[in-house]
Amino acid sequence: MIISKTPFRISLMGGGTDLRAFYRLGYGAVVTSSIDKYVYLAIHRFFEPKIVLKYSQTEVVDSVSEIKHPLIRECMLACGVDEPLELTSFADIPSSGSGLGSSSAFSVGLIKALHAFRSREIAAQRCAELACQVEIDKLGEPIGKQDQYAVACGGFNYIRFNADESVLVEPILMSPENRGRLQSRLMLFYTGITRNARTILAEQQRNTEDDRTKVDALATMLAMTETLRAEFSRGNIAALGDMLHESWMLKRKLASGIS
Repeated sequence: MIISKTPFRISLMGGGTDLRAFYRLGYGAVVTSSIDKYVYLAIHRFFEPKIVLKYSQTEVVDSVSEIKHPLIRECMLACGVDEPLELTSFADIPSSGSGLGSSSAFSVGLIKALHAFRSREIAAQRCAELACQVEIDKLGEPIGKQDQYAVACGGFNYIRFNADESVLVEPILMSPENRGRLQSRLMLFYTGITRNARTILAEQQRNTEDDRTKVDALATMLAMTETLRAEFSRGNIAALGDMLHESWMLKRKLASGIS
């Protein structure tokens, strides 16, 4: 049996600059961190000539082309897996619409598991790249690229998205003391409220293409991302609070669904 374990993530700064509509103008960047909550996928060979999928629903099909779940279907096609197997997924938190990159964590975890199922290795950044191809290029999701790289690479990172589609992932170096201080000042609460990120991001993508004021807001957020990266590297943890608030105020201008 193959079991993959992929973290969820929190985005501290720069979300929205990872959308193609923005980074193609120059570059985008985020400061992001994986967290200690995970999505798990288990795969093993099935004893009948069927593909059995167990997620929020159960599917039993004869071939990959019959799979209804779009991410599972396209990830299996991208990995060249079309044979009897049973796939089960479960997570530490309610994943749908949580704002923690759950869809991309699922995609990345599935790609890792499918490669292991075929006794193949895949590098973290290649796994993220393949997940982007599936979600953005194949399925046409109006999303950015930060989630795939954040969860595939793990850790506390500065991630830069270049206009030529290349991606740079750099760990943010911080002393154990400062890392502990940062962790002690961050809290996550489950409100029970979910939202459809695709709807919000689709509007944001359109606005970025059509409205110069939205581009200017994202450019300001990009500059803040670079500033936060520098402040963290200097050990200035306190810089995050005010910058998070300022970033939130800017993000509210990007799409009507941002509270």
